[in-house]
Amino acid sequence: MKIGLFTDTFMPDINGVANSTYILFTQLKKMGHEVYVVAPHKGAGFAEWDENHEVLRLSGIQLKQLYGYVLTTPFHLNALNEIRGLHLDIIHCQTEFGVGMFAHICARQLNIPLVCTYHTTYEDYTHYVNFMNSETVDNYAKKLVAKFSKLYGDSSMAVFSPSEKTKELLQKYGVRTPIHIVPTGLDLAKFDPSGFTETDRKRIRDEFGIGMDEKVIIYVGRIAEEKALDLVIRGFAEAKKHGLQVRFLVVGGGPDLDGLREMASSLGLGDMVIFAGPRKPDTIQDYYRCADAFVSASLSETQGMTFIEAMASGLPLFARRDEVLEDLLIEPKTGWYFTDENDFVQKLALFLNLDEQARETIRANAIAQVHPYNSEVFAETALKIYSDVIRSYAERYTVEEIRAEDDQMRVILHSADGKEETVLMSYDDYYEADIRVGHTLSSEQVKKIKDAETALKAYRSCVRRISLKDRTVKEVRDWLEENTECTEEMIRSVIARLEKNHLLDDERYCREKVAQFKHALYGEDRIRKELLDRGISFMTVEEELLKYADEEDNAVTYAEKISNSITNESLRMKKDKLQTRLIRRGFHSNIARAAVEKLNFADDELRELDSLHKCVYKALKRYGSKYTGRELRSRIYRYCMAQGYSSEDIQAVLDETEWNEDD
Repeated sequence: MKIGLFTDTFMPDINGVANSTYILFTQLKKMGHEVYVVAPHKGAGFAEWDENHEVLRLSGIQLKQLYGYVLTTPFHLNALNEIRGLHLDIIHCQTEFGVGMFAHICARQLNIPLVCTYHTTYEDYTHYVNFMNSETVDNYAKKLVAKFSKLYGDSSMAVFSPSEKTKELLQKYGVRTPIHIVPTGLDLAKFDPSGFTETDRKRIRDEFGIGMDEKVIIYVGRIAEEKALDLVIRGFAEAKKHGLQVRFLVVGGGPDLDGLREMASSLGLGDMVIFAGPRKPDTIQDYYRCADAFVSASLSETQGMTFIEAMASGLPLFARRDEVLEDLLIEPKTGWYFTDENDFVQKLALFLNLDEQARETIRANAIAQVHPYNSEVFAETALKIYSDVIRSYAERYTVEEIRAEDDQMRVILHSADGKEETVLMSYDDYYEADIRVGHTLSSEQVKKIKDAETALKAYRSCVRRISLKDRTVKEVRDWLEENTECTEEMIRSVIARLEKNHLLDDERYCREKVAQFKHALYGEDRIRKELLDRGISFMTVEEELLKYADEEDNAVTYAEKISNSITNESLRMKKDKLQTRLIRRGFHSNIARAAVEKLNFADDELRELDSLHKCVYKALKRYGSKYTGRELRSRIYRYCMAQGYSSEDIQAVLDETEWNEDD
């Protein structure tokens, strides 16, 4: 694969972006791929290759106030021609500005798929443009950052995010391009402390006049406001007051270097805090390994490369709590969190009071904790994303036409092989997608639009069904699963939309149905079963039923309503049938029994003997052809008993009847 890495900073620059790009560059080459870097350099003239024809340098202007970064213009004609000759398969943009803009131009002009990495949380850097320290200016700058970050992400086919924290930030900005969490890998062997001898350790310490028996806490990285080194220096001032014997070695350069030197001097920390300045990237591991622990108060990291480097070197961490450290700093296994300078001193004292065996355990824990962050995994993950993007790019679509219809947008697409497809979009989905005629869409984006179309059609079908008859969420879900091609995610979105538009509301449905069932004189058991079967939650049903205290009254009313329909029955049988029908209606057996007992059966008692005579004649008709005499009498007696008449009444009626007693 031929890969172009475009970045505003590259070796020998010392920063996270340059380091990450260099690691990816070297590892991809080790895996047999052709890799080229496009980066700026201070100076004027045409773009030039390095001696290995691997790094193409663009002319630019150095910005000393921004760590010495070199800013270049977004277009270089001769560089474009050089890149055209490389026949790249993919462009991976590492930065957003000069070279990053040039990467987008190259991708568009040369028809090459583009991916990008979001390395920097620019919200933490707005103070560089907020010279008046105005809250209004700062808020405006942060809004611009959000808009620019969204544009940067959405103009590529995939976004590499170094951490979950950064992914959540991009999602908050509204980036729609697929975001992949790809932590930058390290050559962990480079930092292995086992390859660092006591002689090496003494050589580095002697450079700064640090004794071999002294404890050293190190910071490596840019020296800038967002790194909050002033908090750490104040912490060492407190440590000095408490008599802690420790030195602080600061490795790196930046716009706040002179200011922090003055601060340390004013606090009387001239011997305690040592500013080493920047060091060459290929020696930086030695400075980690000469120390005993690492400290940083920064909350602006997207991944925290220096934290990983320090741990790979066997150093425990001192840091403020941040999402990017959740899988790294496990207190007290691999270090300690602190909130302010006083808390830092307390945690530092804990560390200094540990015995050598405890320190060795923490060193081993730190090395083991960063084992997953190796450069091979980093490059392999990147290659998989590259392959998916290249395939998707080959299957891309172009927006040829957009037509507004009554309640939808009709979008005409042409695939890379010339086929035409039409998709329908709701107005909300259309404006959310932010597509225009001439835009290029990946196959994943088109699939997402088609999925939205499927969900839109399903939504409209549900609206029609609900307009005919109110439904519960479960009923709608069951119908969608059985009658549409919607995925689970689509079904959830359809239901959420119906609920948002107040077309689905299980609580309202429950409230209305309970009222209807109560009006129709159904018992609570029946109501409960009906609603639970339709997917209404048990708690919702119970809360609604508690609003009614008419259960027994309804049972009595229903029993009175059906009482006259039960004729020619014994009073006992009539009561049993009434109770059975009440239970079937959904009333509890105790309620049904109490309701029947409240009825007035005076007329039924008067008609009891007439009903019994009818029962006797009915039995006589049934058994008279088969039995005679005592057997017939016995059969009639048992039949009437089964119908609920009393033995005395049956005997009396039978005695009134003429019988042939002969066997």
